[in-house]
Amino acid sequence: MIGAIFGDIVGSVYEFNNIKTKDFELFSDRCCFTDDTVMTVAVADALLQLNGKDDIELFKKILIKTMHRYGKKYPDAGYGGRFGLWLYLGHTEPYGSYGNGSAMRVSPIAWYADSLEKAIAYAKASAEVTHDHPEGIKGAVVTAGATYLARNGANMEQIKKFASKYYDINFTLDEIRPIYRFNETCQNTVPQAMQAFFESTSFEDAIRNGISIGGDSDTLCAICGAVAEGYYGLSTDEKHIITSYLDEDLEKIIERFYKVVVQK
Repeated sequence: MIGAIFGDIVGSVYEFNNIKTKDFELFSDRCCFTDDTVMTVAVADALLQLNGKDDIELFKKILIKTMHRYGKKYPDAGYGGRFGLWLYLGHTEPYGSYGNGSAMRVSPIAWYADSLEKAIAYAKASAEVTHDHPEGIKGAVVTAGATYLARNGANMEQIKKFASKYYDINFTLDEIRPIYRFNETCQNTVPQAMQAFFESTSFEDAIRNGISIGGDSDTLCAICGAVAEGYYGLSTDEKHIITSYLDEDLEKIIERFYKVVVQK
């Protein structure tokens, strides 16, 4: 989960100012957390509220209320148009979205789940409350599933085999870098984020890969960062840098999530 937040904060500078290089400053005073971080923490909070119960329908009800609560608390985080309207109007029904928001927020589920099947089931549920289009659900499932596999010892080929069941990832970053542009859909963000991870040699390298191809940089790197954290881990220093960009309330939920869920 912190890996996703790391990617969001680094990518916040480049979302609307894409660069096509891996040579850039990771952190600056221009970096900030965005809706990717806010909704990732909202998912973590909703999972905490389950108190260890395995109840998908209850999770969906809690998640809707929790996302609305976070949306009111952080109204200027940069939500997408339709999701922002869903928050603002207090809607509780999904709206057929295949936007990449379902994938950007899903990573806590990979740490909550105790099996790949459970990770997939809860990822699907987390998407369905808003992004109930098949592509929106797929994006969440692939991100959560790949992250679950990564944090449970799967090698790169095993993770790629899983992702390739859902997406045809038959390109390299060098091939797409000159032509890839901003895109907010799951089907044009998640495969690219996965390839940024597949071509990486470290956590930081994965984030640099993600930034280097452009696109919806904060969300793409949140997705890539989620899987990369599971695979490579993060150093204490990297975690401290990230929390320095967060407010106390977000930091408390993250700390509690890792203490209660990850270290159980």
